[in-house]
Amino acid sequence: MTRRPLRRSATIATLAAAALIGAGGAAEARAAVPRIVVKDGLTQPAFSYKDAIREHVYVESPVDSDRDGRRDRVRADIVRPKESDRGLKVPVIMDASPYYDNSGRGNEAERKTYDANGNPVKFPLFYDNYFVPRGYAFLAVDMIGTTRSDGCPTSGGAPDVLGAKAVVDWLNGRAKAYRADGSQVRAGWSTGRTGMIGKSYDGTLANGVAATGVRGLETIVPISAISGWYDYSRMNGVKYWNDEQPWLADYVDTDPPAKCAAVRAELDRGEDDATGNYNAYWAESNYRHGTVGNVGNVRASVFAFHGVNDLNVKTNHFSLWWEGLAKRGVTRKVWLSQRGHVDPFDTRREKWIATLHQWFDHELHKIRNGALREPRADIEVGPDQWITQRDWPSPGARALTLRPGEDGSLGGDRGRGTGTFTDAPGPEGTGYSEGDLVSDPTAAKPYRLAYVSGPVPRTARISGTPSASLRVRLDRPTANLTALLVDYGEDTRIDYLGRGEGIETLATESCHGESTATDDACYRQTRTKTVTAPVNVVGRGWLDAQNHASLSDPRPLRPGEYYGVRWETLSQEYVVKKGHRLALIIAGTDADYTTETPTGAQVTVDLAGSSVRVPVVLDSADASAFAAPEARDTWRGPADVVLPVQPREFR
Repeated sequence: MTRRPLRRSATIATLAAAALIGAGGAAEARAAVPRIVVKDGLTQPAFSYKDAIREHVYVESPVDSDRDGRRDRVRADIVRPKESDRGLKVPVIMDASPYYDNSGRGNEAERKTYDANGNPVKFPLFYDNYFVPRGYAFLAVDMIGTTRSDGCPTSGGAPDVLGAKAVVDWLNGRAKAYRADGSQVRAGWSTGRTGMIGKSYDGTLANGVAATGVRGLETIVPISAISGWYDYSRMNGVKYWNDEQPWLADYVDTDPPAKCAAVRAELDRGEDDATGNYNAYWAESNYRHGTVGNVGNVRASVFAFHGVNDLNVKTNHFSLWWEGLAKRGVTRKVWLSQRGHVDPFDTRREKWIATLHQWFDHELHKIRNGALREPRADIEVGPDQWITQRDWPSPGARALTLRPGEDGSLGGDRGRGTGTFTDAPGPEGTGYSEGDLVSDPTAAKPYRLAYVSGPVPRTARISGTPSASLRVRLDRPTANLTALLVDYGEDTRIDYLGRGEGIETLATESCHGESTATDDACYRQTRTKTVTAPVNVVGRGWLDAQNHASLSDPRPLRPGEYYGVRWETLSQEYVVKKGHRLALIIAGTDADYTTETPTGAQVTVDLAGSSVRVPVVLDSADASAFAAPEARDTWRGPADVVLPVQPREFR
């Protein structure tokens, strides 16, 4: 690793033929086709980034999202080795994004810049600097309705996906593209093999395009990416935000507001904030089982990255997508970190670049380099402590059933009696904060129930998706229900709730690739940010009780009758250390991560019919050995807990 921009590190080995003497030798040299240089299974930096071709095209999409009577054209900014105009064919790494002229990309919020002819001179992130010298083209594509593309953004809808797909089609000769002067242009320099990469919305577009089954998309690298937009906006009928769809469409669109006002109004109607239900509108942006994309269509391999404590793009986006890929037998790989909405480049930089390089070489250049012989999953289990395992969740995880007891315990025995709480307004009128919900679980509070295990006899790891099953009776037709799985025990953990979501940005830089005067390959380094605290929320899950049987067809509960309800919390990888206690908190409206109004319903929980299932990597499958109940009067939890609310970042 160096602290300054790298110089051109190699010449084009295959152009050595130019040194041949004589007219015949010169003719042969002119006719020689440049080749990719490979050493030890990896492409080498044999092409000049400084001298690379920088251009832009407008790809014709199949949609007219702004209803102006013309098909939307998608702007693709391209940088590729100059040798690709002399017979060298190269694969493509593509980052389609709506953020190139608003929030920017990466930890430093970089934006594209252009020369007087409109050609790009600066591309955000390191992909171009690093991979173009190694024989790749890089495309920074403006999502439909954003930056320099036509149309209107639709917050994950068909135009967003089909616009990016059209670029893959163009690279494979199936779509048209035009220069600024209106002349048609073909991608004759491309092998057609394309890999899409990106974080957040960018990775979401990669998921969506892969779900169309488009040919030529060989691999995707979705980082903290959405796999179904209903799950980004809400869970089980409980809304995280109001007006999320039109708000985001407006945020990424820097054109005058009137241009796409009618489209945003349709998004507002379609999302149906009045009910929180799943409907045909949400099916369009469901890439797992939707009307535009489906995980069953995926041809591309997938190398996913996600933070298990990401409360913006939550972990169910990864886990449900991964489950579908596994059922289809898709070639796949995953890294899971303990941070929030943070890029692996700012998490484990050197290892990430090396692994990504090997992956793209294998999938796009088709180099046999052992990329698929490595363990399928890299898991961060503590601050900068990584393990590998052959799949995710851990094949050794066992589902332990923990049951709440009338005395406030949590263990293996079936509970007796009932517990009661009210889905009541908190101090701000919107429910209670997580700090309120997890403060001293031994104290009785009218807005929550708390059940705590005894000290865990040995360290164990949660790997997978916990779920809560309750038998409940309401005195009103519905209530917002929250289930929290909580670890009580002093420990130093990654500070995923604080600013930076687990990282601190430093003043020093590291450089990765080649630089120019307008586009350097150097980025500020980061270090892990930790916090020492006596409590941590491990699992979170929410349910509108009337949606317990269907997300599309709510059935209000009959007051006074018992119902069985079950819902999954967000997926997790987490180490519960010896001597810590695990707790189940059951409550009403969560004021920190939902925007619902408490219903005022009194909720009675039948403990005999209630439990939480936790997937744990443990030698014994005996739940009582993992979390033995203990009398409540021997332990008190931390009082007056204050937990930050994780910021919502778009970089």
